[in-house]
Amino acid sequence: MRSGTARGGSPQTKVEICGVNTSKLKVLPGDKTMALLKRAKEGDKEARDELISGNLRLVLSVIQRFAGRGEMADDLFQVGCVGLIKSIDNFDISQNVRFSTYAVPMIVGEIRRYLRDNSAIRVSRSVRDTAYKVLQAREKMTAQSQKEPSTDEIAKHLGLPREDVVMALEAIMDPVSLFEPVFSEGGDAICVMDQVSDNKNTDEAWLERISLKEAIRHLSEREKHILSLRFFEGRTQMEVASEIGISQAQVSRLEKNAIHQMKKYL
Repeated sequence: MRSGTARGGSPQTKVEICGVNTSKLKVLPGDKTMALLKRAKEGDKEARDELISGNLRLVLSVIQRFAGRGEMADDLFQVGCVGLIKSIDNFDISQNVRFSTYAVPMIVGEIRRYLRDNSAIRVSRSVRDTAYKVLQAREKMTAQSQKEPSTDEIAKHLGLPREDVVMALEAIMDPVSLFEPVFSEGGDAICVMDQVSDNKNTDEAWLERISLKEAIRHLSEREKHILSLRFFEGRTQMEVASEIGISQAQVSRLEKNAIHQMKKYL
């Protein structure tokens, strides 16, 4: 039996991942795990394979932490298995540590590296690590208070500036296509582009700004200065005349001539 899961779907809803029936995964007892680890360290390939298959449920439990982040459960499971294999090969049997205690951080680290390196938008490691801390804190605080904490509450809990929390969460959000439909009822679909359209910075406005700059380029320095004072700083003709040291009538004449010259180029 295979239960389909859409991209970003929860691993709990998926019975089969990468051809593995997760409902039938076994769990190795601690003493057997240690015995198999000793044999694997001595080069026993069958013991190593049994360790891998016997700890796949551990991988499954880890990838559930990363559900809802836009990644296929199959991909996360495969990456988690890489972390599991690394933990088996690198585990020091002389240390008095449970294998799962050592393996879980290895699996988590492997998945985080995968998410960081395969993000559609490159984000610095420090920002991404902050985002994971924020998500973990939000999950923990939600479980404790039975309500989702505010950004300010999370920032206070982690001892971080609110801006860092907001930036970290925005950094790991998946980009959305401008052509992604957001609503459709009988007629044409409304896309993201329709919701974020900019009526100010249009192609026509862009061309007009280019033409205006080109027209201003043909003016004299005095004419440019007068137009700047009049229309960008909002000065009156008398104020401009006083600053430049000419009469108000001369300012008026130079202003009209500059505008006339610009209209010719526009």
